[in-house]
Amino acid sequence: MSESQPESALTQSRLRRRGIYLLPNLFTTAALFAGFYAIIQAINGNFEHSAIAVFIAIILDGLDGRVARMTHTQTEFGAEYDSISDMVSFGVAPALIMYEWALKETGQLGWIAAFIYCACAALRLARFNANIHVIDKRFFQGLPSPAAAALMAGLVWVMLDFQIAGTDIKWLVLIVTLFAGLTMVSNIPFHSGKDINLKKRVPFVTILLLMLFFFVLIPSHPPLVLFCLFAGYALSGYLIKVWRFGKNRKS
Repeated sequence: MSESQPESALTQSRLRRRGIYLLPNLFTTAALFAGFYAIIQAINGNFEHSAIAVFIAIILDGLDGRVARMTHTQTEFGAEYDSISDMVSFGVAPALIMYEWALKETGQLGWIAAFIYCACAALRLARFNANIHVIDKRFFQGLPSPAAAALMAGLVWVMLDFQIAGTDIKWLVLIVTLFAGLTMVSNIPFHSGKDINLKKRVPFVTILLLMLFFFVLIPSHPPLVLFCLFAGYALSGYLIKVWRFGKNRKS
């Protein structure tokens, strides 16, 4: 009995460790499924469902990294798997959604723009993985792929909400697709938020504003609020670039 108990405890410990390592990868798999589901729904013409699925993938993608850090289960396998999932959810899925929704009406230019976005997403992810230990963690180099995907999916969702067909704004869609893709591979700095310390004391007003944003503003009109949020973030990098340029000229 005394020998079997330690062996049983060791087996349970191994199973717990295996379960912990599996947990962040389950979130990554769920994000991958959301991206795949977005593609299927776009092919079937259910563009609102596909846009929402991209936003769900973004939430799940944010959770897998945090779960891995909380449980101290970051692995090279998890990082590579996460990049593959991101490529599907934030590279292939948004490009296909835009093509099926509007860009196919522009002919050859449409699929070229969709491919440029897809290729830029792949380059963005590869550059991020290669420079992860080199770059300033306070800023992303280029627009992050989840934010680019949110900009694309947000445009689809908000236009559908206002009952505007993609074919009616096909040239705007083409411009937004190229803007999102090329901004991903640019050197434009985007604030990462990683320098925010949640363990420090936060003013009550800040907490109140965050609660109002997440529990009042977003639920009031999710398509419009989310699109404006990510459109503003996509433009913020250019504002930072202009501010830095002006600061350097003065100095």
